[in-house]
Amino acid sequence: MIFEVGFDEAGRGPLAGPVSAAAVILPTDFPFEILNDSKKLSEKKREAAEIIIKEKACWGIALVDHQQIDEINILEASMLAMKNAFDEMWKKLPAWCEKNGLDFSKVKLSGITDGTRCPDVPIECLCEPKADGKYTCVMAASILAKTCRDRLMLEMDKLYPEYGYAKHKGYPTKTHREVCHKIGPSPIQRLTFNY
Repeated sequence: MIFEVGFDEAGRGPLAGPVSAAAVILPTDFPFEILNDSKKLSEKKREAAEIIIKEKACWGIALVDHQQIDEINILEASMLAMKNAFDEMWKKLPAWCEKNGLDFSKVKLSGITDGTRCPDVPIECLCEPKADGKYTCVMAASILAKTCRDRLMLEMDKLYPEYGYAKHKGYPTKTHREVCHKIGPSPIQRLTFNY
């Protein structure tokens, strides 16, 4: 049986915080109608979908922090996060197969990544721009990546309230840039980005 692994990341554009990525396999009986590109779902719908994805799918999530982004660049960091998310998902796959009455030894995987490059994973993988709006497994990955990162940025807001991370999640808004110029970069700032 062939399953498609969906890959996506969240947080390539922000000036602060980590990039997150997810890898997701959806079962055939998944309620696909709850899925969409994470950017097109309300926060409430994303969080509701996240619960169901984590309950029914085989999934992995990984983060690469702001320091590593500065060291290897955001594209490489995104690919590394996707690879690490795949590794996390792979660890769960035998138990997920057993739970779903599947023979792990007969399961074959292929991947689809949102974007123009595939992560370094040991399966055949295709990359396609806007895949997060076309493939349900990529939609699911986009939801997990975004909810994970948004939650983390809310925690960062508690640590560094003056930067307003709860509002903009580290994205390059006018107010985010202004506060960085006024009081300096936060401890989670990506220093190689033009803030």
